[in-house]
Amino acid sequence: MILALCLLRLTAVAAASSILLGCSGPRQTAAGATAPPPPTGPAPAVSKSAGTTAPDSASWLVADSAARVVTLELEVTARPGAASALINGHRAGEARIIVPIGWTVKWNWRSVDSAATHSLVVMAQREKIPLEGGRAAFSNAMTRMVTEGLSAGQSDESTFVAEEAGWYWMLCGVPSHAINGEWLELRADPDARTARIELKKKRKR
Repeated sequence: MILALCLLRLTAVAAASSILLGCSGPRQTAAGATAPPPPTGPAPAVSKSAGTTAPDSASWLVADSAARVVTLELEVTARPGAASALINGHRAGEARIIVPIGWTVKWNWRSVDSAATHSLVVMAQREKIPLEGGRAAFSNAMTRMVTEGLSAGQSDESTFVAEEAGWYWMLCGVPSHAINGEWLELRADPDARTARIELKKKRKR
């Protein structure tokens, strides 16, 4: 009798184990599909908000307050039917560059406009924008061939010191280019602590 009871208990245990093993397969979703395994790699990076950049900052100006140097990356482009070529996407004073007095300004300038030649020169502001480029307001504040201009693919580097306070044009010296809108504004500011860019409302192209 005792032996028979033991055999019955062993049979019951074996049956229960078979049921448990049959239920331990892949987990099913409500729709009957196999649920995906949990991720094993690192969590995806969280992108930074586009609003973290200051409104007046730009990737083409780098200010080194310790060295008192500002570096500008400038590129001339043109759009079909536009009133003038663009300097870093701006024209007619839409971008104003503020530089503290005594800072060194370095620019790396190049043209990608295949339809015309271009140049750049810093000139003191007067009543009217000049028809063509003339004498630079600061020593070396110009590209070469100011009135003739440089062709697409050509570049120029200039370094000068903003040694006198005032308002200036950074304009193309090729005849008629500046009066048609190919210019930005430069302010040598005695109250500025660092170099920066101020963007104004864009005018009709």
